[in-house]
Amino acid sequence: MFSIAWAPLYAHPLPDSHRFPMLKYELLPEQLLREGIITEASLFVPEPLAETEILRTHQPEYYRRLVAGELTRQEERATGFPWSEQLIRREVTILHGTVECARRALQHGIALNIAGGTHHAFADRGEGFCLLNDQAVAANYLLAHEPGIRKILIVDLDVHQGNGTAALFRHEPRVFTFSMHGARNYPHRKEQSDLDVPLADGTDDAAYLQLLGETLPRLLDEVQPDFVFYLAGVDVLATDKLGHLSLTREGCRRRDELVLRLCHRHAMPVVVCMGGGYSPRIADIVEAHVNTFRLAAELYG
Repeated sequence: MFSIAWAPLYAHPLPDSHRFPMLKYELLPEQLLREGIITEASLFVPEPLAETEILRTHQPEYYRRLVAGELTRQEERATGFPWSEQLIRREVTILHGTVECARRALQHGIALNIAGGTHHAFADRGEGFCLLNDQAVAANYLLAHEPGIRKILIVDLDVHQGNGTAALFRHEPRVFTFSMHGARNYPHRKEQSDLDVPLADGTDDAAYLQLLGETLPRLLDEVQPDFVFYLAGVDVLATDKLGHLSLTREGCRRRDELVLRLCHRHAMPVVVCMGGGYSPRIADIVEAHVNTFRLAAELYG
């Protein structure tokens, strides 16, 4: 059985009026266990990641100020979260979750983090509910510690462009960044990924899946990665209040199936992180995420 990173502190307390759906980090593991998709043995609780690994990706002064609570009000507002020591512990625990998932995926083919996908975090700042970039930190961990990993592909299918990830690896040829996202959505100032595929508002299942089906197999052939990170945001759903696309839940499931089947067929280790999802009904978010785990269990269970 594949491994899943999760810790109780993933569900961080926020003000009642806050728009980020933290509740999903409680409901998702509960639903997976209830349906028998996973067992308690599938879950592991990561510890906070060591500072030396974080500083392979993030600038020391930014990280120091982040930990010390010295961000300016403008910087804190840009992250979308009120600062607290518990919040920082959450973020560095999510980082270790993705790093440990990468180590386990090398052994078992796949591992999943119930959080993560914090792709708006740059080396020197956080944005858009992202303070530290977990997939970037994990990619740099692999490059530093795993000699067999020479090329990494990041497949970012969150509805928002992975601007922080793109900027972090702009000058790193060993990491290829692919982002398929809403053209007119956040962030309004896009960075340049190795491959950006912007989507028009209202893009539906058929158009989305055709485009992804034409693009990803070609990328795997051209990039020939040794490892894949997949950001499986469910803010592509038509129900999402921030997404502006028109995918159904079945379309989102078929998107995940396309990615995971390709990785499985090519025997490419893959780490999956959940990314965003802002549908008004929390059940829509959780069910779309559950589909990702159902597919992983079907292919790798």
